Amino acid sequence: MTLPKFLRPRFSWYLWLVRPLLFRLSPERAQRLAESALRIRPVWRTLSLRLRVSDPVLRRTFAGIHLENPIGLAAGFDKQCQHLDTLGHLGFGYVVGGTVTPEPRPGNPRPRLLRETSSQSLINSMGFPSDGLEVVADQMRRFGHLAMPVLVSIAALDPEGFERCHQTLEPLVDALEMNISSPNTQGIRRFQVPDEFRALLQRMNVHRRKPLFVKLPPYTDEQGREQVAALLNECIAAGVTGVTAINTLPVEDSRLAMGRGGLSGRAIFPDMLRVVRDLRQEAGDKLFINACGGISTGEEAWQALQAGADTVQIYTALVYNGPSVVHTIATELAQLMKAAPADVRYGPQIAEQQP
Repeated sequence: MTLPKFLRPRFSWYLWLVRPLLFRLSPERAQRLAESALRIRPVWRTLSLRLRVSDPVLRRTFAGIHLENPIGLAAGFDKQCQHLDTLGHLGFGYVVGGTVTPEPRPGNPRPRLLRETSSQSLINSMGFPSDGLEVVADQMRRFGHLAMPVLVSIAALDPEGFERCHQTLEPLVDALEMNISSPNTQGIRRFQVPDEFRALLQRMNVHRRKPLFVKLPPYTDEQGREQVAALLNECIAAGVTGVTAINTLPVEDSRLAMGRGGLSGRAIFPDMLRVVRDLRQEAGDKLFINACGGISTGEEAWQALQAGADTVQIYTALVYNGPSVVHTIATELAQLMKAAPADVRYGPQIAEQQP
């Protein structure tokens, strides 16, 4: 007897029913609907018992922070930090909220978010839409202590704005991630110039007490590689805890109001893997690396760890594969780690840094 689809062990309600309905909507409308669902907190608390994977092989201490697993939610999904508690119930080892800006911003004009379903990718030109620092800080205070580690991504167009975000949010989170690499926000690239970046990091270090990460841009040629290597070395010199690689890959697309945006998802997985490998070779064991870009399976997470990452971050995979994707990745990753020979090295052995 053949069981109906919805009774089969590996049946996914999301792929069979929910995603087709969501994908009939524009990407931003679908995102708002998904966020409405996340507000039904009792449901997600109950589902967390099924979605969370607890396996000792996945646990690690990361920049002094205990993680149940090395799978994080990347910045951009919960821009206003309204659903970090619920997102934690999906099984993430940690979550990154934001990106948060000092003042409220509407972001770029619409259309500014596109799906590339054939490659399970997205193109966005969002431009940091944000409720602003004070609104997000109030929300974080209402959360209080959350069950899983929380990072928040911050960005500003001037050093004063970065400093203000840092000083306000640092007491409320486990770590901060500085976004200096968005391809969709005019003015942010000034901090990709080594002198400007060095001065910014010095400013951050004056009052820093907790881990600090920097989200780096991708590159596709030798000039770009040298530019990112220079930024990486500034991070090392300033005692930055680690980096997240990579941000979205800049692309031109006439369907966007801005005519250009940033590509994320499976299409950029090879670029991410190459950059992570380069960064680990350049940095040695001097900082942590979060691999971000195109990961949607345990095998891909395993490849990123073997390339030198300490953790992985996902976002687009959540859109295409639904809320069970973290469970799937964690389960597959644990199996791969257990099956690996004892001498296989995944993730560097970094001495814990004190900010």
